[in-house]
Amino acid sequence: MAAVPVADQDGTMGELATRSSHRRVVDELDRARAREYALLATLLARGPDAQLIGRLASLQGDATPLGMAHAALADASGRSSEASAAREYFDLFVGLVQGQLVPYASQYLTGSLYGRPLVELRETFQLLGIERVNRSEPEDHIATLCEMMAGLIGGAITGPDGCDRDFFVKHLATWARRFFIDLERANPACFYARVGSLGRTFMEIETEAYSFPA
Repeated sequence: MAAVPVADQDGTMGELATRSSHRRVVDELDRARAREYALLATLLARGPDAQLIGRLASLQGDATPLGMAHAALADASGRSSEASAAREYFDLFVGLVQGQLVPYASQYLTGSLYGRPLVELRETFQLLGIERVNRSEPEDHIATLCEMMAGLIGGAITGPDGCDRDFFVKHLATWARRFFIDLERANPACFYARVGSLGRTFMEIETEAYSFPA
């Protein structure tokens, strides 16, 4: 898995706080997976700044599905600016009233916000000792869920063995791929369509990986 540039922080844990400071030892594959989730979290939480766009433009791809998604994102980044990416983000997720996509698990699974998926996520947060720092929006935003996966896989968030698998199966596997397909097909979108392609491809890889016995 190619190196993936993320925001300047180690992961994207600025939106979440854990009461445990212990970090488990992780291997290079898990570090790469955590970086992938952290990148998606960063791009889905807000439009990228010029520095991140420049780093993304230098991504190197290969012949694997994920490598090709990286190459496509690099190409789109080379043709984007901070302003154009911000416009896309606004049109897709904010809009004058509401953007094209509503990136919350409850919306995708129940058709409305603040549904049962959010209740179940809050229960999981409580079990893991996680507290939300920013309480201005529901916690089941796709960026927050990717941020959680980055922390669980990368060791910033501690939990019982297999908690990352359990979190993925319960809170992402049921809807995230569908969301990324919608983002991939959104119109007009140049930069964020490629973010959608990356997310869809990565969710497919993660789904297959988690389908094998631990």
